[in-house]
Amino acid sequence: MEDSKILITLGVLLLAGLALDALGRRTKLPRVTLLVAFGMLIGPSVLNFIPVAANGWYPLVAKFALVMVAFLLGGHLTRSVITTDGRHILGVSLGAVFLTSTIVGLGLWALGFDPLLCLVLAGVSCATAPAATEDVVRNSGLKGAFPRILLGAVAIDDAWALIVFSLMLAAGHAFQGGDTTQVVTHIATEIGGAIVLGIAIGLPAAYLTGRLKPGEPSMIEALGVVFVCGGLALETGASFLLSTMICGTVIANFARHHTRPFHEIESIEWPFMVLFFILAGASLEFSAVAEIGMIGFAYVGLRVIGRIVGGWMGGRASGMNRKQSRWIGVALMPQAGVAMGMALVAASTFPDYARSIMAIVIGTTVIFELVGPLCTQIALSKVAGVQPTKTS
Repeated sequence: MEDSKILITLGVLLLAGLALDALGRRTKLPRVTLLVAFGMLIGPSVLNFIPVAANGWYPLVAKFALVMVAFLLGGHLTRSVITTDGRHILGVSLGAVFLTSTIVGLGLWALGFDPLLCLVLAGVSCATAPAATEDVVRNSGLKGAFPRILLGAVAIDDAWALIVFSLMLAAGHAFQGGDTTQVVTHIATEIGGAIVLGIAIGLPAAYLTGRLKPGEPSMIEALGVVFVCGGLALETGASFLLSTMICGTVIANFARHHTRPFHEIESIEWPFMVLFFILAGASLEFSAVAEIGMIGFAYVGLRVIGRIVGGWMGGRASGMNRKQSRWIGVALMPQAGVAMGMALVAASTFPDYARSIMAIVIGTTVIFELVGPLCTQIALSKVAGVQPTKTS
């Protein structure tokens, strides 16, 4: 009986994703927003249509989807992109991450909130939602410098965010008079391990894959590399997002015999993304928004300001034109799984603050999951000068 429910649920969710994709084409709403909203509607907080057997799917589906997204984002950081747009990508990502965390942290502190919460939320605020951003860009059908810079910035944005978040945790430990050695070790393992792992798997994969079928790796090769890299990262405590992103970057730059090294991943990614966004919505609760309190609403406002100001200043400092600089921060508004992961780490690190941290991050993620993709789509259309043309 459970097997039949699982199959029926999977089929319904995938068909719902197809219908919502079609609806997005007609309404110009991002399909990410529609999928998340649909997930919230059928989730426990509203209609409770998802069977109990599916309750544990989200963490695994999220990892499947995110390792593919990170791998694809890494593939955008080719030599040609780095040569052409590298300065802009670096400027935007650094500006968005460090100014967002600074504005959120200092802003909350100035408003009189608990200093430890200010540090934690400052670290969480600089995370972006790579899956949502990448999907909106791809679904828009737009090409050119702005989408390239956006995808490149998102690819390394979460690497900077992990560093900032780890530093905030260390500062929080010091603030409480705790030993920061464990936090520093965690930083080295998560970031350093991811770099080593991504290179160690990416280099041989760059030379060995794509030999069976000239020009591009087979689906089995592509998925095998991505899942092995992500799995080893989880096993060793390294960042699975950063390791798979670096792996994708290495393959894109060193696989000379590949013509389309990521084609097979792109062809299989969307079904996982449908499940990921719907289940992400189902895991969120409307009631969480009511629990965020004044600090939550202040966090939302300060993060919006930080993204816009950080993107603008980073863009202008790196030589982007005024229009691109004005909208790049708006395009970086989505916040989702990475921020939730950071919140879980912070909650386990500071158990006395666990309830407050989780309530604030879950509640604000509801807002940014629904509104963020729409902001990205608006930014893309404004810079392009036309409404995005939907593509499959």
